[in-house]
Amino acid sequence: MTTAPLSLYLHIPFCARKCPYCDFNTYAGLQALFEPLSLALAREIMAAGAARARPPVHTIFLGGGTPTVLSAAQLARLLDACAQAFSILPGAEITSEANPGTVDRPRFADLVSLGVNRLSMGVQSFDADELAFLGRIHSADDAEIAFSSARAAGFRNISLDFIFGLPQQQPATWERTLQRALALAPEHLSLYSLIVEDETPLADWVRSGRVPAPDEDLAADLYEMAQARLAAAGYQQYEISNWARRHPTGDNFQSQHNLTYWRNRDYLGFGPGAFSGEQGRRWSNLRSPAEYIRRVNAGQPVLDWEEQATPALARGETMMVGLRLLDEGVNRAAFRTRFGLDVAEAYPDIVAELRARGLIEVTPDCVRLTPAAVLIGNQVFARFLPG
Repeated sequence: MTTAPLSLYLHIPFCARKCPYCDFNTYAGLQALFEPLSLALAREIMAAGAARARPPVHTIFLGGGTPTVLSAAQLARLLDACAQAFSILPGAEITSEANPGTVDRPRFADLVSLGVNRLSMGVQSFDADELAFLGRIHSADDAEIAFSSARAAGFRNISLDFIFGLPQQQPATWERTLQRALALAPEHLSLYSLIVEDETPLADWVRSGRVPAPDEDLAADLYEMAQARLAAAGYQQYEISNWARRHPTGDNFQSQHNLTYWRNRDYLGFGPGAFSGEQGRRWSNLRSPAEYIRRVNAGQPVLDWEEQATPALARGETMMVGLRLLDEGVNRAAFRTRFGLDVAEAYPDIVAELRARGLIEVTPDCVRLTPAAVLIGNQVFARFLPG
């Protein structure tokens, strides 16, 4: 078992309404499972902590779905289980996702009282037509009101999510969304290009011709527009899709939980469909909320899938996720400590080729993407994965 601090992810698979582009393991209309799911999730957390002798934890992330559809008592049950089963380090980052259409000021105050110190809100757009296309249940004004309510409740670390590259999206509309987002001065912004995932209503719309497929060239233009606007507003792009505000106090508003993933460190996931990675072993829970609850209550395993990463795969994945960190990149000393050789020794030909093409930079401390490679990052990442 690892002795380094862990990150915990708690999956709440419930939404008020399923968005047409979403392929996450989430469900609408399952209110009857809120209470039994919270009880089962707490039991799974307690068992995992006991099996590991209460190891230290430095981040907790309540995700979904929409965790805030649960009651304050149900959320308290989950966080209490984390505190009992694990040693939560002082200053740990505790994040909850929230949908601006399903929360209000009292719920934000509940979260603060429970120790949640970071909020991640899925705004997605400030344009009414785009919000309707994306199936969101909130308006642009709802999102601004929710943000103000979160501030009033005491949140000093708020992240907003947005989606760009919608079919036939107008650059002027995207620019207005960015302007309204920046006017709120959130500590963190996540901007994601729309992906047509299989087995979603959006995929059916594209296949049937109801809507055109997203335009990759348009998405690239909108991405570069965002890069320029956010840099001018004082945000640091520390990861391909993520920006953190430079704060005069020196506070670090980068997502510490997501940095666990990008540094390929250990994390435990709880709940239906949640993924975990620990000491090279990766596994996921079964996806059905009802079956998950039944098995936890019966003391049966909830494992759905697992594998042990080979050394070559572990090295390749460390490169793939680490190169997403634009300034930090893949730390050469950490890579050498973990794998027993330097990045340049592990991939001599690939490193030499990518350097010659101007796609990666190799410093004494790290290997990282060059600005020219950001838009084709996936092509670079693929070079490090075993065939």
